[in-house]
Amino acid sequence: MSGDRVIRFATAAVVCAVAAFAAVVSYSHIYGLGRAHGQDGTAARLLPLSVDGLILAASLVLLHEARNDRDARRLARFMLWLGIGATIGANIAFGAGYGLLGALISAWPAVAFTGSVEIAMQQVRRSRVPRSAIIVPAVPQVPGVWSRLSGRRMRRRSRPGSR
Repeated sequence: MSGDRVIRFATAAVVCAVAAFAAVVSYSHIYGLGRAHGQDGTAARLLPLSVDGLILAASLVLLHEARNDRDARRLARFMLWLGIGATIGANIAFGAGYGLLGALISAWPAVAFTGSVEIAMQQVRRSRVPRSAIIVPAVPQVPGVWSRLSGRRMRRRSRPGSR
C-alpha cells in the first residue's frame, strides 16, 4: 500500500470517528432542546436526524455534481447552509443556559460534524481522476481480422519484396 493510500485511509478513519462522536453529542443536544420545547417521543428523536441528515444529503448532492463536472444547483447549496445554521444554532441554544462558554462548548460538536463531513467530501472530490487525464489504450489492428472499430475486414498488406 502506497504512502498516499495510507494517508487517505487514515484521514477517512479519523474523519469518520470525529463525525460519529460529534453526531452523537449533537444529537443529544438537539434532542434535549426539542424535548424542552414541546417535541415528544418520535418527533424529538427524529428532529436531530433531520438537521444533520440535511447536511449530509446536500453535501452528497454537491459531491455528485462536482464529480460529474457540473455546477451544483443553488437549492443544494442553500440547504447545506441552512442545515449548518440549524445544527450550530440548536447546539448554541442548548448550551446558552450555561453562559457564553456553555454555548461555545455545546456548539463545538456541530462545528466538528460539519467540518468532518466537508473534509471527507473534499478528499473524495480530489481523489477523482479528471476525465481528460484518462488514457484509453489503442486497439491494435491485426491484418486479416475484423476491425473492432469499423466492423470491416482488413486487407492483408504485402510485405516489402513480396507480392
